[in-house]
Amino acid sequence: MKILVVDDEKNILKLYQAELEDEGYTVVTANSGREALEVFEKENPDIVTLDILMPDMDGIQVLRQMKERKPAIPIIMLTAYDYRDDFSVWISDAYVVKSSDLANLKATIKQVIQKTTSH
Repeated sequence: MKILVVDDEKNILKLYQAELEDEGYTVVTANSGREALEVFEKENPDIVTLDILMPDMDGIQVLRQMKERKPAIPIIMLTAYDYRDDFSVWISDAYVVKSSDLANLKATIKQVIQKTTSH
């Protein structure tokens, strides 16, 4: 399983990469929305975790473009804020509020993978 982790904060990318590699995933990272779209095309990940707030283009724009290109790839939105009332995140496959404890994210990744592999 290859996961693309997208976040504009490099220390968060490092943390997520280390933690997810410990879980046995292959991890590729992107530091901006534009880079995320390039890596998405080049690396063809199985799953994406995507930060909503980024300086160049926000996660919602990136999410829409990824879903247009490859609608079957599951995307988990990550945010420091609770956006559940924002309808635009509904097209994502899951939603996790950021925390330094990655247990919730890891559980969500497992759920999303199970959902997509059981079809």
